[in-house]
Amino acid sequence: MRRLLAMAGAFAALLSGGVAHAAQPVDWQTRFQPPATDIMAQIEWFEVYTLWFIIPITILVLILLAWCILRYRASVNPNPSRTSHNTMIEVIWTVGPVIVLLFLAVPSFQLLTAQYTPQEEAKLTVKATGNQWNWDYEYQVDEPLTFNSAMLQEADRAAAGKEDVAAYPRLLAVDNEMVVPVNTMVRVLVTAADVIHAFAMPAFGVKTDAVPGRINEVWFKANKEGLYYGQCSELCGKDHAFMPIAIRVVSDAQYSTWLAAAKSDLGGANKALMAEVDAAETVAVAGN
Repeated sequence: MRRLLAMAGAFAALLSGGVAHAAQPVDWQTRFQPPATDIMAQIEWFEVYTLWFIIPITILVLILLAWCILRYRASVNPNPSRTSHNTMIEVIWTVGPVIVLLFLAVPSFQLLTAQYTPQEEAKLTVKATGNQWNWDYEYQVDEPLTFNSAMLQEADRAAAGKEDVAAYPRLLAVDNEMVVPVNTMVRVLVTAADVIHAFAMPAFGVKTDAVPGRINEVWFKANKEGLYYGQCSELCGKDHAFMPIAIRVVSDAQYSTWLAAAKSDLGGANKALMAEVDAAETVAVAGN
């Protein structure tokens, strides 16, 4: 079953390989965002897998209810049956759910174990501290880098070079994204400075509470470059809805260049990285 989950995750990631450079909510969305990690691909597979049980069971119960309502209504059954039980039916509705739960429990426990068991040691550790209502990121490298990330104000779009609303959507874009290299195991140490927040990144399959005085740990290994959005998912005060999370996944070379420059000029490093990413995307589009 573990191998099946891994194969399903790889297959889902392959299918979503052509998705655009940003993962974010869309209007009338009913499914998950395109997965950017193997774990999220496995979560997406498990969701589809459970629907193969949920939908038939729901339809069966609906049919049984309709049949009972029509067949045993008072107008056609003036003398109701006094049958108290049926052994075969009781065996079926006891054994059936047990079998269904077994089919759900095994891959569920395998997935849960995979979420808490990274397959390799983290190469980058970032501490994320939730504030009312923004995030502090601390890169735990040789020369630590610390900066604040808050929701991008509409009046600041031009100065930040983020006027493209499709790539930098309202209420989700931030002034300073967390930048990480692609195909790299990243450990995120999550805590809070005031009240309970939550660090959630749907495309990565990551969500954990940020609790004052306590450090929770999550990890991810993004397999696609791009800009990904999440939000604080814990009611944390009046501006809870305005506490987005943005993670930009770039190549190793782009990350190294950005990290070196960000230690002295974060704003300049961000603009240089954006220009490099935009130029690469323009070349890729022209090549197609």
